[in-house]
Amino acid sequence: MIKALFFDIDGTLLSFARHTIPSSTRQALEELRRQGYKLFIASGRHPLDVFSVLDLPFDGYVTLNGGCCLRGREEVVFRRTIDPADIERLIEWESGPEAFACVLAGDRRLTLNFVDERVTRVRELVRSDHLAGVVPFETWCEAAREGVLQLIAFFGPEQEERLMEELLPHCRAMRWSPLFADVVPEGVNKAEGIDRLLACFGIGADEAMAFGDGGNDLAMLRHVGLSVAMGNAAPEVKRAADYVTTSVDDHGIARALRHFGLIEWR
Repeated sequence: MIKALFFDIDGTLLSFARHTIPSSTRQALEELRRQGYKLFIASGRHPLDVFSVLDLPFDGYVTLNGGCCLRGREEVVFRRTIDPADIERLIEWESGPEAFACVLAGDRRLTLNFVDERVTRVRELVRSDHLAGVVPFETWCEAAREGVLQLIAFFGPEQEERLMEELLPHCRAMRWSPLFADVVPEGVNKAEGIDRLLACFGIGADEAMAFGDGGNDLAMLRHVGLSVAMGNAAPEVKRAADYVTTSVDDHGIARALRHFGLIEWR
């Protein structure tokens, strides 16, 4: 029996085309809440970035791909930062000729070192305050040494293996776009984050349902009792899910919830 539901944001709750939550999704979430289901976010976004795009209430938030988990908006139940040795290697690399654009996700701020073509293209895809401006390199280095929960690293899949091995051996990369990777400490993922939040409510993973569309959702979809891939999801995400619904813009969440009998929707 499903008691809790987890939702990715970009491409799942939030439309890439319209940058809004479809009205059918809003109505579905409101009906779920009326019925007493626990509702959670599971996103790669920073908490500040999550709250800036969502105006709906949730019981908890798996953010930064599991690197920071919140019960409600304030109570931190888990956080983990990237190994300082990895950060020092990254700083040295970013001062050289092969530097790549990189956002540092710290506790209280997101810091971008420079803008390139990849950043510009992602700005068009995702509306996010942390891609709005840059800081001087010295300021970026200071932010890096304050503690980083996640990197948003603008390098391609063809560079990923080498850069992760040379610079960030204590981290792992997750990707939902060929333009960038979410880099998190080893052992951090959405599945672990889900377990930490469910433990707060006495709910098991087999009693949870999750919706996602990107590569960083794979661990989550394979972990819960019932998983749904959006129609706009990547092929490997669809293969990992129990059910494939329609796209976010074609009422995908509401259709799936109706399919499994959790809501009534027409």
